[in-house]
Amino acid sequence: MIVVTGATGNIGRPLTRALTEAGQRVTAVSRHPAAVPDGARHLAADLAGPAELRPALAGATALFLLLSGDLHAAGGDPADLIGEAAAAGVRRVVLLSSQGVVTRPFGPTRIAMRELEDTLRESGLEWAILRPGGFASNALWWADSVRAQGLAAAPFGDVGVPVVDPADIAAVAAACLLDDRHAGGVYQLTGPEVITPRGQAAAIADALGSPVRFHELTRAEARAAMSRAMPAELADDTLDILGAPNPAELRISPDVQRVLGRAPRPFSAWAARNVAAFR
Repeated sequence: MIVVTGATGNIGRPLTRALTEAGQRVTAVSRHPAAVPDGARHLAADLAGPAELRPALAGATALFLLLSGDLHAAGGDPADLIGEAAAAGVRRVVLLSSQGVVTRPFGPTRIAMRELEDTLRESGLEWAILRPGGFASNALWWADSVRAQGLAAAPFGDVGVPVVDPADIAAVAAACLLDDRHAGGVYQLTGPEVITPRGQAAAIADALGSPVRFHELTRAEARAAMSRAMPAELADDTLDILGAPNPAELRISPDVQRVLGRAPRPFSAWAARNVAAFR
């Protein structure tokens, strides 16, 4: 049995579906009760209290560990989750980390994630680590304004990064959970092209078949909005990357192709698949 945390989000939901379609028994974990793909069972647990994960881990052989953005600020110790997995007899953990662990190693949230990576490596469990860059699904922040006003607003409108489709992250995670060849793998996950926020808005407009205006926010405006949904430290770390990506953050990684045997999906494909959210 495989446990998927963050199971109702943009990565967890397609991962749960992929695992059940592969014939695996899956326990889908999220903070609140929610519908999950057919064939999976759901348990509610808050990972800020690692003991809450124990009922889900009973009988599990593998764990996909996705931490919410506020976990490090919630007073819990994410390393305890690794201990809970080991105590329950879990054999393999796939951790969703961050590209910033290596590209911005001294950001407060990056230091905490690197420490968690180290805990996993030293745990005696089999492991794989996924380090995605920016997510294509962050464009869903625009859904309300696009529907109501035909407007997308973001900082650094002409600065791009190679955002990755969460469905590709999920597919790589499924491979790492199911295939022994990926034990000990560390994968940098990006999309196939650098795309700016203005370019993302244009791709959404193409998918809709109607115009989407782009408005450039100041960094302060963007930080204020982001800090309502995540710790201020994480907002600052994210804005540092979006405003001035370094060469490592602009690099197109071959790892999606290496694991899946196909190229990563471009942002335009993500927009076409998710166009209903913007109508």
